[in-house]
Amino acid sequence: MDKKTEEHGIAPVYDKNSKILILGSFPSVKSRETHFFYGHPQNRFWKVLSQILECELPITVEEKKKMLLSHGIAIWDVIARCEIAGSSDSSIDHVIPNDLSLILKEAPIKAIFTNGKKAYELYGKYCQMMVGMKAIPLPSTSPANAAYGIPRLLEAWKCIKEV
Repeated sequence: MDKKTEEHGIAPVYDKNSKILILGSFPSVKSRETHFFYGHPQNRFWKVLSQILECELPITVEEKKKMLLSHGIAIWDVIARCEIAGSSDSSIDHVIPNDLSLILKEAPIKAIFTNGKKAYELYGKYCQMMVGMKAIPLPSTSPANAAYGIPRLLEAWKCIKEV
């Protein structure tokens, strides 16, 4: 598959009460099509987060936003624009990062978590110096991360409740 330059195109979700920021790398093809985060039906993000937060699995974009904001969680991605082949994080090149100060100026973020190794690596390379806060890497909820089933993801991700 050939690489194409892609724009992020999905607004961050946050408000003045957000204390946790979860960053992915860049939206998948499916997320870009649905215009919202973790749009691929096989991605376990919403399932894992709803179980950790002990709430119903959100289905609509509005339900997802409500779940995040009611628990003080903001989400966005590290990358604003890049070259990418489909949804392959390993193909990401020519990165232009998102300006995380948009969130950090308005929300009292206490902890930043990354969804997967690539998001952690990109945050460290492009954002950490500007933000001045280390990120905590969490295993990817992508279906490509077959080494982590739901129980293992839940165990790793439960640390967000400690913030």
